[in-house]
Amino acid sequence: MTLLRPVVGIVGSTALYYLLRHLGVSVYAALVVGAVLSLVPACVALVRGSRPGGLEAFFTVLLFASFAISLVPGDERFLLAKDALVTGGVGAWFLASLRWADRPLAYQFARPMVEGRLGWPGDWEGLWEREAWWRRMWRTSSILWAIGTLVDAAARVVMAYTLPPDAVPGLNLALYVGTAVLLNVVTTVVYVRAGAVGRRRERTPA
Repeated sequence: MTLLRPVVGIVGSTALYYLLRHLGVSVYAALVVGAVLSLVPACVALVRGSRPGGLEAFFTVLLFASFAISLVPGDERFLLAKDALVTGGVGAWFLASLRWADRPLAYQFARPMVEGRLGWPGDWEGLWEREAWWRRMWRTSSILWAIGTLVDAAARVVMAYTLPPDAVPGLNLALYVGTAVLLNVVTTVVYVRAGAVGRRRERTPA
């Protein structure tokens, strides 16, 4: 699993936006072209038969959702704020998974990457069935990701409608990085405190 393709799509679309603006293209047109470019790496991989999983699938869905929103009629401010609809939807997805999914979304994303690796225990399904602390940890993590992405979405709307248009795409990219880093740090603290990492807490009474 690699995040290279979606990262290339996101960074490349932002770089292309600023190149097109330098060449005199309008804000609206540059945003639409950038949204199209962001899909190229993912589309090439899909055509070649590659099927993303875990976080790569997550970011690939974000890219396609962002492109779809770009096709909705609106002004340049709406397009600048479109990523807020995506990250806000992700926040709602995390919350919904707590009630309507078999496993919280944070659990679903993390399991393919770290189960039995990097100091994490194996047999996550067994732990889920046996251990209350394990279930509580993943629910807490999903709540934190929901809060973080919803706050991220609100920040994107504020930036889109208050800042100069050309400042927003770069800040949107920076916000993706900042939100991801912050939430990963915070949730890693949750995992360490729960005793999941390093297998210091193999089994406790439910």
